[in-house]
Amino acid sequence: MIKLIVGTKGSGKTKALINLINEAAKTTKGNVVCIEKGLKLTYDLDYSVRLVDIEQFAVSGFDSFYGFIAGVLAGNYDITHVFIDATFKIGGRDIPAFENMILKLEKLLTTHGAEITFTVSCDPSEIPEDIKKYMI
Repeated sequence: MIKLIVGTKGSGKTKALINLINEAAKTTKGNVVCIEKGLKLTYDLDYSVRLVDIEQFAVSGFDSFYGFIAGVLAGNYDITHVFIDATFKIGGRDIPAFENMILKLEKLLTTHGAEITFTVSCDPSEIPEDIKKYMI
């Protein structure tokens, strides 16, 4: 399952994400992973959450970003939730490429039961129709 938390800068996306992450950490029987650019959320997240600073892995663009997420999921089948903050800071502000990545992840998740939640910093009207169904 894919979820998109969409809103403009300062609309509370990261705060909502932190709440979802900590709730998942309390209730899941698997592993929770949070991917972000930098380590801003270190002290906001439950100690059991695996925090990944994507800057350490030289990810650039949404094709590379997709490969990174797929690799994380392939490396541990016990992952039940993946949370990604500041999606456009990681992959760039290329909305068609973002849409393509989401559609590829949708196919990947048919074989892997994880839930992936993204924060997306843009106006909700900018989200393409094919992926609007994932907005929460």
